[in-house]
Amino acid sequence: MRAPAAAAGFNSPWTLAIRAAADQGRPRRAVELYLASLRSAAHRPCPFALAAVLKSVPRLPAHAVLPAAASLHAHLLRLGLLSHPYPHAALAHLYSRLLPPHHARSLLDEAPALVPASRHSLLVSSNSLLASLLRAGDIPAARGLFDTMPVRDVVSWNSMVAGLAKAGHLSEAIDLFDQMPETNAASWNALLCGFIAQGRLDRARELFEKMPVRSNVSWITMISGYTKAGDVHAASDLFERMESKDLYAWNAMIACYAQNGCAREALSIFNRMLKPHAWVLPNEKTLSSVISACSQLGDLRYGLWVESFMGSVGVEPDDHLRTALIDLYTKSGRMDRAFDLFRGLRTRDVVSYSAMIVGCGMHGKLDEAVGLFREMSNAKIDPNAVTFVGLLSAYNHAGLMEEARACFTSMSNKYRINPSMEHYTIMVDLLGRSGKLDEAFQLIMQMPVRPHASVWGALLLACRLHNNVELGEVVASKCFELAPEDSGYYILLGNIYAQAKKWDKVKRLRKTMAERGLSKMPGSSWVHVS
Repeated sequence: MRAPAAAAGFNSPWTLAIRAAADQGRPRRAVELYLASLRSAAHRPCPFALAAVLKSVPRLPAHAVLPAAASLHAHLLRLGLLSHPYPHAALAHLYSRLLPPHHARSLLDEAPALVPASRHSLLVSSNSLLASLLRAGDIPAARGLFDTMPVRDVVSWNSMVAGLAKAGHLSEAIDLFDQMPETNAASWNALLCGFIAQGRLDRARELFEKMPVRSNVSWITMISGYTKAGDVHAASDLFERMESKDLYAWNAMIACYAQNGCAREALSIFNRMLKPHAWVLPNEKTLSSVISACSQLGDLRYGLWVESFMGSVGVEPDDHLRTALIDLYTKSGRMDRAFDLFRGLRTRDVVSYSAMIVGCGMHGKLDEAVGLFREMSNAKIDPNAVTFVGLLSAYNHAGLMEEARACFTSMSNKYRINPSMEHYTIMVDLLGRSGKLDEAFQLIMQMPVRPHASVWGALLLACRLHNNVELGEVVASKCFELAPEDSGYYILLGNIYAQAKKWDKVKRLRKTMAERGLSKMPGSSWVHVS
């Protein structure tokens, strides 16, 4: 007995291969396989294969998504398959992610009538439009659609609860959750995400511990919440409690460490992930976090190994991963390789431009830094605080005071970016090394926030450079107050005294250090050599 045509298409080798590629997050491969299937005389266009291709379209490069959606829409119309429930639902979901809700609805309303017994497809289409309205932040319209839906399933309820919670309507979300005819792990996760989005980690954890069933998404959601709050220990404790750790769990924990300055821990858990007892194949997100950790440590050797490891496991670097590599190479001084990667990006954004400008600033490449900033401006990409760290560093390296002043002023006046401690430190360093000690001091005193020891330390270095004992004593007292256990500031003041041959003050300073249990740093000297 022959299988029905639809079932045969569902289980055909071509369809199975296309669906597998889509499920593995390989959209190009899914599209390539579908096009190859059309050239095969033994294979007819299959609605199930088309549904899989449509679901993978959002993972294509940004510039290719809308053209691909339009081509597949036209292809469905030519084949007369738009009325089939599976591709129709997949297209509805795709348009709900790409277009404003009213555009998505009008395109789908123009589609041929659905085949009989396709109530499920109508529900899926309505759910997709509901999700689109919620993504657009139109809560009243979403609630209106939800309340008028003739049929609602658990997906409808979950979407509405999540949308309300994320928008800050927690009381309404909780009320709706309590009215749900049935709940699943996703229902609880929807409320969990809402609490975390509003910074209510205590309530989120309370809800998490009450959940009757926790999916991996539940655990990862909590770990991500703690990551954003900087609570690495709480995230780690949850991760270790997980019985079954999938790729996304490992990614969440590695990212948690990398984003919170625990680079060594990030590499350690990555190594653990690759051990035979765990062996989970990493993806682009995993490797991006690992390379970020390498950048923080300045570990180019490990970063190079990771880059070669990508090829061995078949990971194709996307722009996000390439940008992480750019950051690694710039911090390691490999500017030639960084420029090659930068020029190879499909889309350059503020993150990639800033990484390059910071690298140029660190390594004294003023012309390149200014050129990149100009190129960025011409592309209508607004700079951020990191961009100006790179640009100011470049001017600092070159000793260009007036250009640095203009750049610093433009941050707040033109770009509405408040200078951070790092920007002030660079400016104080440049002013100080240029001999403008009083101006540097006044800049610190005018700061809208309390200066860190690093800012005063930059001025103390300048006092040593220009042998200004009087100001040096004032500045050193600020450093001692803010960083009482850092012997480096005592060493700097001692050197200022030694240069001025104030040996009695050197002796008193040494005594003070001894009384406070501070030791001289290895390799440092209080003897001035002219």
